[in-house]
Amino acid sequence: MSDHFYRQASRAGPEPLPSRFVAEDLGALDQAELERRVGDVRERMRPLEKDLAGMRAERDVLLTEVRRRERGAHRATRADLKAGMKEGKFPTVAELVAGSDGGALDDYVFNLKTGGEVRLGFPGARAQSLTFTDGAKTAQATDLAQAAGLYDAGWELGSPGRPGVRIHFPGTRQERLIAPDEVYARPGDRVQG
Repeated sequence: MSDHFYRQASRAGPEPLPSRFVAEDLGALDQAELERRVGDVRERMRPLEKDLAGMRAERDVLLTEVRRRERGAHRATRADLKAGMKEGKFPTVAELVAGSDGGALDDYVFNLKTGGEVRLGFPGARAQSLTFTDGAKTAQATDLAQAAGLYDAGWELGSPGRPGVRIHFPGTRQERLIAPDEVYARPGDRVQG
């Protein structure tokens, strides 16, 4: 299109935009009438906004109670878990490896002695794993049969010069090396049915 067309269109002034929401032609209204109508609409909206603010506050109070109950239940579950660990209901990772012949690591949920849930191995790995060392080499066990085989062959949990179990916190990249007797195993949902 030519520059002439654009110059001619800009001299004509803005064209009123048709509205899908308002049947009347607002382009024909003068500025004062338009501002009066905007004021009227705002006035009609004020009680609705007040009601909406009240409903939001009520919703937030209810959500606070939901969170309080969820946190209380989580604390109680964690306390029960810690008590179970102290009573010896759940084996440590070292005991699990020493006393098992097979099974998947994912059949268990692992917790620190503080009750926090962890996963074994490296963050971002598809499957949990345990690292074993013979003092010079390392090997990864991705299930309890492999772990039991390495343990029976005299290998220890950890890597050369760094004994322990590599753990990470679910959903994070934070990892640590923990003593094998400080990580407990309890049957997961798959084992419990």
